Parts: sequence; C-alpha cells; structure tokens
Amino acid sequence: MSHFPVTSTTLSATALREFVIEKYSLSSNTTCQLFRTGINHTYFITDKQLKYVLRVYCYNWRTKKEIEAEIDLLLLLKHNGNSISYPIVDRNNQYIHEINAPEGLRYAVLFSFAEGGKMRFMDTETCFKIGEVMGKIYQSTVDKSCNRITYNSESLLKKPYEQALQHFPVENLEMQYIKTVCDTLKRTFESIDYSKVSTGIVHLDIWYDNMSITEDNQITLFDFDFCGNGPLILDVAYFCKQLFHIENDKTEYESKKEAFLKGYQSISTLSNEEIKLIPQAAAAIWIFYLGIQSQRFDWSNVFLTENYLKLMYVTRLKSWMEYQNN
Repeated sequence: MSHFPVTSTTLSATALREFVIEKYSLSSNTTCQLFRTGINHTYFITDKQLKYVLRVYCYNWRTKKEIEAEIDLLLLLKHNGNSISYPIVDRNNQYIHEINAPEGLRYAVLFSFAEGGKMRFMDTETCFKIGEVMGKIYQSTVDKSCNRITYNSESLLKKPYEQALQHFPVENLEMQYIKTVCDTLKRTFESIDYSKVSTGIVHLDIWYDNMSITEDNQITLFDFDFCGNGPLILDVAYFCKQLFHIENDKTEYESKKEAFLKGYQSISTLSNEEIKLIPQAAAAIWIFYLGIQSQRFDWSNVFLTENYLKLMYVTRLKSWMEYQNN
C-alpha cells in the first residue's frame, strides 16, 4: 500500500547513525541521539571522544543555496579565528547531504560540537566576553554580504505582521498594538543614516541558547540559520533585549548590558547613532520572530495561541518599549 502524505517527520536516529558512519568514515562505536526538534532537527553524534552536531533542515525551510551561503560564512569566520561551531566536510569533500524524507527532500549538515554549557544567568565578566566574541565576528563580516535575506523594514516588520495575521485577527488588541509599533519602527528604519551605521552579515539570533560557555569562560557561538544582511547593530540589540528579559533587577541588567557593550567596543566601534538604534532594532527582531512562529508553527503549538500573544509576547514587547522611553 502507498504511504499516506505527511507534512513533517522526525528521522530515525538509528538510520542517521548509519548514514553519518558511512558519509564521514566514523567508527562502529558512533552513537546518534535526537537532541531537539523545532524549525530544524538537531542530533548529537559521538564517536569515542569526538562529538559533533547533525542538523537536519526541515522540509521547505532552506534552499540548498541558502545553506551554502551559511556554510561559506562559517568557513570565513573559522578561517579568521572566530569561536564558532563550523561545518564538517565528509569523506567526499561535501558539506551538504540530501535526504529523501517522506515529506520531501531535506538537507543535513554536520557541525563541530560547541564545548561548554548553556548559561542563562551570566555575570558581567561573561557579558563582556560575549561582547568581545561578537565584536570579533563582525570584524570579519562588516561591509560583506551573503546570498541570503536582507533585514530591513520589509522583512523585519511588514512581512512578519502579515504572516501573524494568518493566525490572529486584525481586530485583536495585541495585533493592533503590534501594527502601531511596526509603523513607528518602519519610520525609524527608513530614516537610518547608513554612513553612520555599519552593515554586513548578521547572525540575528544571538542569545544564551545559541552559545556554549565553558568553566573558564570560553564562548562558542552556533546556529547561524538566520544569518543574513543588515545593520550589525541588530545582533547587539537583540542580545540586549534577551538580557533585559532575563534580568528582573534592572540595575543588574544595566550593569551587564554596559559590560557587554564595552566588550563589543573593545574590538569593534559603535557610533552614537547605532547605540540610539538599540531599542528599535531589538523590537524589530522581536516582531520578525512572531512572523517566523506564524510561518512555521500550527495551532497545536503553544507559540500560536492568543494567550501567548497577550501574556508573553506583547507583554514583553511593551515592557521593553516602555523601559526604553523612561
């Protein structure tokens, strides 16, 4: 009998184990364990003392050219000595593998393992170090571009709002608030003086969940799946906003934010215009990710409920915007 069509599957870790053993000439002791499902699926690969991360891109999420652009960026950063998780070449000198999943063609890439652990609550020293790591990365990507999305008012605000309208009615009070914020931010983005604002290739998702930190404060960034082109202040701003929501004590937040900015500026400069853009740039990314959630998730997901929109998403956006205006 023919198989019933599916929209999404989770690939067998047992089958992927055999797949990576064959493609990368790993030993028979190799193990493969599913770590996380989401927009992409992540598996941990272990071969004796060696560790890797296998990312299986979801169906119709990234084109092969987009993945190639991500790989090119990571190889550039690795060549320049940046602390990032980088792609691993297979025995045939290939980085990208095609997998014929039940829903259709999916891609898989093996990455180096980022040693350390997640650190949600970090001290000022660690925040300074994260700023250094980020500043060094953007020495490599400033004034460069990649074959990826360009982050501007259209991609960060207009399209995400329209995507959210597929799930939430325009009459919804939270959606009305988001529309007002979008209109305000659109004017800000359209008035940016790019002679005073650095542009290049950005990560767009730098927060504690996308970095590993060792006991001696060695930091490795990973998950460049949203890399694209735009103002470099976007990444600085988004980290500040994530830090803001983690730190309930805003005195602590200000101290850690300043340490982070000092770390960044010890490597790369920030103009006054860029620092002034932090509140708006962070809010724009917040709206962008509502669009991603609306695009990738369905109503069975907690991120697409009116309670989430009201009690978590818009509440956090309002608290950020109100804090910046005080």
